[in-house]
Amino acid sequence: MNSREAMAELNYFNYFTEIEEYFWQKRGAHLLVSPLDWAIVETWQKAGIPLSAVLKGIDRAFESYGRSRRAAGGRQLKSLSYCVDAVLDAAEEEKETAAGTGPVATTGKKPEETFSREALRTFFHRNGERLSAAAAAVSATQPELASRVEEARARLAELSPLVECPGALDLEDLERRLTVIEEKLTAALTSGAPEEFLLEIRRDMDHQLAPHRRKMSSAQLAQLERQYMQKRLWERYNLPRLSLFYLT
Repeated sequence: MNSREAMAELNYFNYFTEIEEYFWQKRGAHLLVSPLDWAIVETWQKAGIPLSAVLKGIDRAFESYGRSRRAAGGRQLKSLSYCVDAVLDAAEEEKETAAGTGPVATTGKKPEETFSREALRTFFHRNGERLSAAAAAVSATQPELASRVEEARARLAELSPLVECPGALDLEDLERRLTVIEEKLTAALTSGAPEEFLLEIRRDMDHQLAPHRRKMSSAQLAQLERQYMQKRLWERYNLPRLSLFYLT
């Protein structure tokens, strides 16, 4: 079983929520997760790192931090960025372990749907309304961007009937379609955003990533930077994330 298959069996679409809640439990405090933290989680998700490896890495990072001078001084571990190395190590260990195992037996039991049809209808409807509101908010000052947001809303509406199809939903295909809409809209947001705001994002990102650049590959950094930029842009324009990962 490869990492993506393993993640699917751990309820793939609860990935974000599980990590966020586990991090809160380890910290002993319910704090808002920063844009960088969410970008890090998205990077792990897109890299196919199993949830089990992420949680194991978080455990190890907290154990290591507990032995540090900062912890002795009363400072808490506040960001998932401290866990990056430990998570990557745990993922590599699981990959090596899986390579030495045989095929996993499967049963003929019909899997339950990850989401109810009603939850999906509500998700699509709510996101459609938020996209309409966002388009209206920028229509006077950024008409071209408003048009791109409205196109995304129309495309989302076209996908809504898929929720009513008989039989099991192909959530992976639906997620791919939603990802395409998000990517096209992110490109429009990047093109339409004020230059000063993009510079502000870049400064914040460079500052937060500085301690980790030597420990991550260029590909990992590039993906993390894309995820961070996307999150900040969507927050600026009060847009809903369309991915099913955000349904929970």
